[in-house]
Amino acid sequence: MVVDSLSQASKYFGLHPLFATAFNWIAAQDLQAIEPGKYAINDSTLKAIVSEKDGVRAEDSIAKFECHNAWIDIQLCISGKEQLGWKPREYCVTENGAYNPEKDVQLYSDGPDMYFGLTAGQFAIFFPEDVHAPMIGDGLIKKLVIKVKI
Repeated sequence: MVVDSLSQASKYFGLHPLFATAFNWIAAQDLQAIEPGKYAINDSTLKAIVSEKDGVRAEDSIAKFECHNAWIDIQLCISGKEQLGWKPREYCVTENGAYNPEKDVQLYSDGPDMYFGLTAGQFAIFFPEDVHAPMIGDGLIKKLVIKVKI
């Protein structure tokens, strides 16, 4: 997992061949004006999802404590204050159902080892080994998730 600010994004371009394209796409957007929805960035290897909705209670997010096998998440807070839970996948022991290859999601019944917050312009990168619980908070949270094909 990586947590940082957009001003430092170029430090992470070397972690994956598509990260430069993903972060350059983010930089080209008017994030305050971008509408909720799905956006194709680069054929089938990069896609963006913008959401704007009220944060949820920690218990509700943990009920969908998730990780992915085929995609990396770059989760960017556009506005609001978002809390996220995190735990290394290697320490999760109780699967919550089978892996869903269509949605590329594996759920766990374990709880996070830690919580951290994101505010406007801050992002987290979740790799397959990062189990996460997003969208925890009070009030409206606008966020952008870039899905990066592994």
